[in-house]
Amino acid sequence: MSRILIIDDEEELVSLLKDSLEKKGHTVWTALNGEEGIKKARQQPDLIILDIMMPEVDGFDVCRCIRDEVLCPIIFLSAKQSETDRIKGLALGGDDYVVKPFSLGELTARIEAHLRRENRALYLNTCGRRPMINFKNLTVDLKERQVRINGNLIALTKREFDIVELLSLHPGQVFSKDQIYEKIWGYDAEGDSSTVAEHVKNIRAKFAKAEPNIEYISTVWGIGYRWEKIR
Repeated sequence: MSRILIIDDEEELVSLLKDSLEKKGHTVWTALNGEEGIKKARQQPDLIILDIMMPEVDGFDVCRCIRDEVLCPIIFLSAKQSETDRIKGLALGGDDYVVKPFSLGELTARIEAHLRRENRALYLNTCGRRPMINFKNLTVDLKERQVRINGNLIALTKREFDIVELLSLHPGQVFSKDQIYEKIWGYDAEGDSSTVAEHVKNIRAKFAKAEPNIEYISTVWGIGYRWEKIR
């Protein structure tokens, strides 16, 4: 099963979640503060449950620190219900936001859904027989590095395909322009994240020419871009 890291300073809640997830067969790591959470996150868990309101190093700081090197889904837990906090969590690279108090059943369902999505992406990215992802009429062939819409090949540059690959492997996850730039171009690249917008614009234009009525890559205003879960 999966390795799940819980970062939260509420010991009773951590114990409850740990017991529940271990009963489902998962391996559960725990951290009761942000600093410990950062260290354990670098062991590359399959999913992180991250509380926001922790002393000294809060959940936002933890996410900001680890997001560029830890790609697994991050589910924020918080008593804060404002839209501003939700947007901030997503902007930093979070995949989901659950407000306390929450239903254990709902949180478990969200965890399992994220893990299923990640497992499908991993399988599609590594399976030698059929490394393809299908979204409605669009197919991403990870082995041949090709994108087709309704069977027609879409001519993409290397960078354009790299962006499509990154986003399509994590449908529903919001990536900022800075995150995309660092993952595709690298930390030491000369230039800035503004080039990401131009590449996404070109990808969309090519997609729209082949299929004008479906938007596979959406803009999350003030944050970045997300691949839509279109089936």
